[in-house]
Amino acid sequence: MIITLKRTAPAEAVENIIRSFESRNLTVHRSYGENYIVLGLVGDTTQLDERSILANEWVDNVQRVAAPYKLANRMFHPEDTIIDVNGIRIGGNEKIVLMAGPCSIEGLEPTIEIARAVKEAGADMLRGGAYKPRTSPYAFQGLGTEGILDMVRAREETGLPIVTELMDAAQIDEFEQYVDVVQIGARNMQNYTLLKAVGRMHKPVLLKRGMSATIEEWIMSAEYIMASGNPDVIMCERGIRTFEKSTRNTMDPAVIPIIKQRTHLPIVVDPSHATGDWKLIEPVALAAIAAGCDGLIIEVHQHPENAWSDGAQSLKPDRFAALIEKARAVAGAVGREL
Repeated sequence: MIITLKRTAPAEAVENIIRSFESRNLTVHRSYGENYIVLGLVGDTTQLDERSILANEWVDNVQRVAAPYKLANRMFHPEDTIIDVNGIRIGGNEKIVLMAGPCSIEGLEPTIEIARAVKEAGADMLRGGAYKPRTSPYAFQGLGTEGILDMVRAREETGLPIVTELMDAAQIDEFEQYVDVVQIGARNMQNYTLLKAVGRMHKPVLLKRGMSATIEEWIMSAEYIMASGNPDVIMCERGIRTFEKSTRNTMDPAVIPIIKQRTHLPIVVDPSHATGDWKLIEPVALAAIAAGCDGLIIEVHQHPENAWSDGAQSLKPDRFAALIEKARAVAGAVGREL
């Protein structure tokens, strides 16, 4: 249930209203807007009578929420959430953020080299996999802590914040210490125990959509993180598994405005995993910008033919730079900067 209070409501009156709901075992989340104070009630609200609530002189409106997610719901939080990562703002009508780097971290020298290249091209953040969830148990699983420290060195060299995937709650202390944005991969989108643990972290979370997840299931995973105390969730669309084999996954650009209509959270698009083919990354990235995404996360590698994983969906640095030039034109056409 969403309850809108008048902005002029005295603090004491607001606290009294909140206490009355908490006395009924309801959790109350408050949000202060320019003109209203919004209360989001989580719990069994069937016991509440709208007319009785409206009888309070400081209550402006009462609305029941059909959607099962409350904290991520735009009805509760009408303003866009903007997430600050070391001064880089993601969400709202801010600059479109570019995250770029190799699928897998392959050592210190190549990591620093690619970090410098993507920064020169215009990237805002460095992405890279230190822990790799792979379909085959015999495939390269990542360098682990060594890979994390390689990214830290690259950050020291370039100033680019780092984005990398967390796979296990046992890695949380390491990620709290070294990582700027914690990625939850598609395979872990519905690992609710991990989501709760990540919700207790103090880092922004990039939540990838599961391979077969509906939009509502994806938002509910964001709700798990937010309900555990972490409001800084960035949605990441990377396509879903369908019967189509021409691309690695199927990405519908309509998901971008849908997420923006239903939630207040920023959304980033991953055209590398969506297509699985470097030749398709550019058109899909441009379409995502036109549809209103807040950022792109793109795999870039100096020598894709020799990459330890996913070389086929990695751009070379010069192609990445060329993409950014085109992307700036599209961003400008829709009133954004890049």
